[in-house]
Amino acid sequence: MTTLWTAIEAQRATGGNATKPFSANGVSIDSRTIKPGDLFVALRGPNFDGHEFVAAVRDRKAAAAVVSGPVDRFPDDLPLLVVQDTRRALSDLAAHARARSRARITAVTGSVGKTGTKDCLALALSRQAPTAASVGNLNNEFGLPLSLARMPADAVYGVYELGMNHAGEIESLSTLLKPEIAVITTVEPVHLEFFPSEEAIADAKAEVFAGMTAHGTAILNRDNHHFARLYRHASEAGIGTILGFGVHPKADVRLVDCSLQATSSKVTASVGGDTIEFDIGVPGRHWVMNSLAVLAAVRAVGADHVRAAQTFSDLRPAKGRGEQQKIALGNGDSFVLIDESYNASPTSMRAAFEVLAQTEIAQEGRRIAVLGDMLELGDASADMHADLAQDLVRLGVDVVFTAGPMMGRLANALPTAMRGGHAATSGCLAPRVTAAVRDGDVIMVKGSLGSQMRLVVDALQSLDGLQGPPRRAANGG
Repeated sequence: MTTLWTAIEAQRATGGNATKPFSANGVSIDSRTIKPGDLFVALRGPNFDGHEFVAAVRDRKAAAAVVSGPVDRFPDDLPLLVVQDTRRALSDLAAHARARSRARITAVTGSVGKTGTKDCLALALSRQAPTAASVGNLNNEFGLPLSLARMPADAVYGVYELGMNHAGEIESLSTLLKPEIAVITTVEPVHLEFFPSEEAIADAKAEVFAGMTAHGTAILNRDNHHFARLYRHASEAGIGTILGFGVHPKADVRLVDCSLQATSSKVTASVGGDTIEFDIGVPGRHWVMNSLAVLAAVRAVGADHVRAAQTFSDLRPAKGRGEQQKIALGNGDSFVLIDESYNASPTSMRAAFEVLAQTEIAQEGRRIAVLGDMLELGDASADMHADLAQDLVRLGVDVVFTAGPMMGRLANALPTAMRGGHAATSGCLAPRVTAAVRDGDVIMVKGSLGSQMRLVVDALQSLDGLQGPPRRAANGG
């Protein structure tokens, strides 16, 4: 297993003092998920103090712990790296990992699609050379330094996601990451609670250029109505190459044609003038657009875009991001669950509705949407929720269940025949949804993470294998 950090190099990176020699092959800030051989960084937060769990990580065979303060309260058989500030030490480890690396680094940000695009790019590049990437959505002031600190010195490529909900956050992350390539998937009305306008969101996304040089490449959504604004930001930052992707005739990576299917898509694209065809192993037009951004990034880092496109058929959705599961009800009955419970915005809601509309149903089955509040939308939140009604009607969704105060606005905007039921919380809604399920249904569950729609997913998954007659719906047939 590759050694990430020795005591000597960690001391050099942080200015700390090691109590004993150690060799670590991973880095963790969570005592609950730490693995043998990890270097544990004991961070302090408003509601926790990692120093309280140093003994626990010793028992889990951590290689060492990064700590501050008196060391006599910690187990004396665990090597320690003693620093002034553990949060600063994590950033120092990240900066040192970046400085020692010769990897070509890509930053991925955007209002929606950044995690999927990051995962897709990491998959494509990993088939061609050693590739490091942020896991899940570790994209904030803690997640990015942690991800960078985990980057092996011999990585050829690095792919890292940058997130934000306030101005200034991406600038500091980009300055640490120093990416050579920056992808902005799109700019949409997400986090409007913290921004005065969409234009301000675009400006905040453009902070990704702060850590780049004139040798860098910016990859922008040519179809997004903020393209010109982002282009100007990239130009003013001195970025040497700016590429566009989309259906726009001037896009450098352009969608020529696509066939959207229930569980996949077939795509024809023009990449730098070359026409290629490929399959994507997950459904939805948003994944098609993500793939174009990935192909642009692959070319920008100097990898083979044709080989990259061949990997897209192996894509699978992450947990809570479109994962599909067949649930057996017993007596041969079943339904399909589409788990979109991880997050939501107006744009991603509509993309999920499109996937639901394309999913095949049995003869007596129904397409059912179970929706929780979209958060951080600011003053326009109520209207943005109500406006989803027309998309649900247009796409032929049969039944809609809703949870949360904002989704109550959507429920009221729906035709009566489509209303499956509304509840104040996802926990209260879950039993109403499970009671309504019947053979052949396709049920899509989606909402912002804070809406806790995972509770509905868990309730539906608990039906798997239960014996009994088909459940009949009270509404929608």
